[in-house]
Amino acid sequence: MSRSKSDPDSLLRKLDWTVIRRLDGLLQGDYRTLFRGFGLDLADLREYQYHDDVRHIDWNVTARLQVPYVREYVEDREVNAWFLLDLSASVDFGSSAVKKRAVAVDFVTVLARLLTRHGNRVGAILYGDRVDTVIPARGGRRQVLHLLHALGTRPEVARSKGTRLSELLESALRILPRRSLVFVVSDFISEPGWTKPLGHLAKRHEVVAVRLYDPLERALPDLGMVVVEDAETGEQAFVDTHDRAFRARFAQIAERREQEIRDALTAAAVDTLELATDDDLVGAVVRFADLRKRRLQLAVGGGLPRHLEARRVAPVA
Repeated sequence: MSRSKSDPDSLLRKLDWTVIRRLDGLLQGDYRTLFRGFGLDLADLREYQYHDDVRHIDWNVTARLQVPYVREYVEDREVNAWFLLDLSASVDFGSSAVKKRAVAVDFVTVLARLLTRHGNRVGAILYGDRVDTVIPARGGRRQVLHLLHALGTRPEVARSKGTRLSELLESALRILPRRSLVFVVSDFISEPGWTKPLGHLAKRHEVVAVRLYDPLERALPDLGMVVVEDAETGEQAFVDTHDRAFRARFAQIAERREQEIRDALTAAAVDTLELATDDDLVGAVVRFADLRKRRLQLAVGGGLPRHLEARRVAPVA
């Protein structure tokens, strides 16, 4: 994973060699695993014919009607993908040489490269202390370089009163013109109120929450007297990490916040990929591929279309 600032072309070539080539081997070039299922709309159900692929049989409908039925899909082969990037003050935290922002940049660059390399378009909406940049969705390597340059040249955000993630999500609801694959890349350290717009976004688009975190945000090691700083406001305090009771209280509070964020993401009905500052980027993308595969498997089956409801077989008394 890249750690130093460099020009976009050099960083992209480095990621091509260190990450994407490894992914080519692990996924065996089958990037449909990553993106299949998006842009697939159920066009119709019809009775099974001799030449049909049995994998397309809708077993739920077949069981209800007692006649084999297959699903017909219309696939939008070009995917529009958008990255909603929270680049607020807390994303500039990292307990080692790696900050959450660097993890976000590398992840976005790799996914954007994979998408555009296969003919898809990528765009981004950037939030610092407000939504300040919209990069329209386009394809090609040049678009990835443009995105990488926009991320690499952004200064760190000055301390603020807090992040309003809801503003980023509400902007996306207004800006995104068509159904898209949407990555919300954030640590989700924000003022309340973002769950509802995230849920609305998930109803219109296919949404993946990419949750950034640093291990130090979940548990304090025993380091003696240290200065801790609020990543959003910049407020500082001296604490004694030798104190077991203090470390236990910190872990309790952190776990409560973790559970609140998980509950909110579950309530919004979005898939979630957690990405730590000490994560291997290749492993993270492979986890995302597994997440997509499970989502596709869950999508198989489903309810009965209205025009077939009349043919439902009544249960035998």
